[in-house]
Amino acid sequence: MSTPHSVTPIGVIRTPFHEKYTAPRQPGADGEFALGRVVLDKGHNFEQALADLSGFEKIWLVYLFDRNTNWKPKVLPPRSSVKRGVFATRSPHRPNPIGLSLVTLLEIRGRTLIVEGVDMLDHTPVLDIKPYLPTIEAFPGARTGWVADSEPQNDTVREIVFDPEFVTAVNELPEAERTAILGHVRRMLRFDIRPHPYKRIALESDGSYTLAYKAWRIRFERTEAGDVLISRLRTA
Repeated sequence: MSTPHSVTPIGVIRTPFHEKYTAPRQPGADGEFALGRVVLDKGHNFEQALADLSGFEKIWLVYLFDRNTNWKPKVLPPRSSVKRGVFATRSPHRPNPIGLSLVTLLEIRGRTLIVEGVDMLDHTPVLDIKPYLPTIEAFPGARTGWVADSEPQNDTVREIVFDPEFVTAVNELPEAERTAILGHVRRMLRFDIRPHPYKRIALESDGSYTLAYKAWRIRFERTEAGDVLISRLRTA
């Protein structure tokens, strides 16, 4: 049996995402690159540890999936309609809840790193930071297994359009809530509208779809031109 080891977080990652279903599947996977901050703890000379990092455009963040309490040998990824072995996915439900994300480093302010492309939840504990080296880490022609066979084809979205009824309803909401709903719609539906429990998209009996976001339900449908028409907003 392997010898157990312990790790200690070195800070936290601040992001706009507070619920699991609102976070992107991967950094930039849904067409948007959210801003975040990596705030390192005081009293450990981390300011010195960050020396020379500002010259790197991309960095790896190693962190804990601290809100997962169990692991699953098989999971249902957002891009798949069948369960896959967890080691063949990026699922957070792992034997050791360790995450790895490649983000863009914008600025370093003391012990705080301003980054773009975060996909983790707010207050996620960060374990380590490493520079990304494209000359030895980039293999764009590498095989991608089941992912290559699961890419959406007929479901690719051309454009998201909004029905006047939806626009009227969403404009009656406070600005922060309106911005959050519209951002979630674009993030979840921009590339793939297939029903999936992780994305909280359901196919209705009349052929339309419902996207769930917090207490809201957003009804939409696919047009003959291949666009997505957002038609109605209601509470659950």
